[in-house]
Amino acid sequence: MSNSKPHKKPTVIIVDDVAFVRSTLSKILSENGYEVIGEASSGAEAIEQFNKLTPDLITMDIVMPKMSGIEAARKIMKAHPSARIIMISAMGQESLVMEAIHAGARDYLLKPFSSEEILKTLAHVLQDRPLGSQGAHAAGA
Repeated sequence: MSNSKPHKKPTVIIVDDVAFVRSTLSKILSENGYEVIGEASSGAEAIEQFNKLTPDLITMDIVMPKMSGIEAARKIMKAHPSARIIMISAMGQESLVMEAIHAGARDYLLKPFSSEEILKTLAHVLQDRPLGSQGAHAAGA
């Protein structure tokens, strides 16, 4: 008898100061083969959650009170250089997106985003593909 486990779901932490965004992302990811193992509403919480849970990837809002997603990304990358971080930003924040990429983020999503864009971006980051290779939002940068 074989006790082979089913394929492990990729684990994700969702970081956004807006509860509705966290719940929307959580629903999309949970329904599409991801395991949401944590949520955070601030950069400081994101660092704490990442250190405790070490997910396969983390989605992080750029603009949050107290500590920005960029600052949190820098701190996570310093402690975990192989961390996979996807930044989430509103339209018109392209300079912040570039700063986030320099801080170590692997890719980004622009709000408002579709389920398809989220899933494509996460899949490509998990496969360690280069930034923007999926073409879902590369033209918007």
